[in-house]
Amino acid sequence: MAYSKFTLGKVKADLQLTVEENTPLFPEIKPIPPSDYLIFVLKEHLPLVTAINTEKARSELVIMPVLIEVRRYLQYQISLFSGSEFNVDAASGLEGRCDFILSCSPEQYEITCPVMTIIEAKNESIKSGLGQCIATMLAAKLFNQRQGQSVEKIWGAVTTGTDWKFLTLVNQTAFIDPIDYSIKQVEEILGILVATLTDEPVLSLKNS
Repeated sequence: MAYSKFTLGKVKADLQLTVEENTPLFPEIKPIPPSDYLIFVLKEHLPLVTAINTEKARSELVIMPVLIEVRRYLQYQISLFSGSEFNVDAASGLEGRCDFILSCSPEQYEITCPVMTIIEAKNESIKSGLGQCIATMLAAKLFNQRQGQSVEKIWGAVTTGTDWKFLTLVNQTAFIDPIDYSIKQVEEILGILVATLTDEPVLSLKNS
């Protein structure tokens, strides 16, 4: 079963996870101003995305440029994977392709130490991607454990390119940020993505 088969209900029933929807994950955000290049790219691309209105256009023209900006900001000390196979536990349905994976490793040829999984929302529906995102986050957690890598929190995001919702997985609880971020808030989006990939404290959650 592919990650895309997971809904919120299926995540809770099949993977024995608890979902918490009312905890703001980023009460304090250090905004990161976008580079002149990203400003130019978004100005050029956003009208195209609106006109073309396909998942492929949103992925290539908005999501990927934002993620590349994060990698550049962190001086290429993280790796970025797009559409890669991420088969972790077939028996639990944790297999298939992941839209985007960000790892705390400069190694680009092989996924190591995944920290954030990003799901492109289907049919422009953030809600429809939440279960899929949580499933990929759990897969990342299991992957790290098997590699002997200790990562306390796994982060996730569901995005249409123009709207972003962030999540985190702590033990068996998935926290969904009640706040959505628009691409017009790109400074906050960049700040959140960078914070989740560094040692900067973002949120203190009790292990559930």
